[in-house]
Amino acid sequence: MYDEILLPVAPDGDTSRAVPHVVTLAERYDARIHVLAIVDTLEEALGDPQLETLTQRLETAAHDRVHEVRSELDERGIDADAHVHRGTPHEAIRATIDDLDVDLVVMPTHSREGLERVLLGSVTERIIRQSPVPVLSVPME
Repeated sequence: MYDEILLPVAPDGDTSRAVPHVVTLAERYDARIHVLAIVDTLEEALGDPQLETLTQRLETAAHDRVHEVRSELDERGIDADAHVHRGTPHEAIRATIDDLDVDLVVMPTHSREGLERVLLGSVTERIIRQSPVPVLSVPME
């Protein structure tokens, strides 16, 4: 049923509550996990070279995060790949779903409310609305 599962992670985010769900699903369906971090490339959108340093730090953090999660999955005997892409998070996740022929997305969510949600939006909410495959949303504390 689920052969390819996508686990998007924020470079500085917590995935601790999502990992047990991914492990259970991978074990049950003998699925491969794709851990994905997106580097939102502000300097490309704004054309500001001073933002390049920030983007480089974010990219390093993204690589560190996906490899950390992949190592945790490897230790549990789960077949996992690590991916880092640049772009707008919801667009890059949506493209990755298609590119990797993903069957299920497991997304940590931070349940922002009020003005913070309006200003920042919700990547998880957008993916739930736009995804051609099921999305499991796992609330973080």
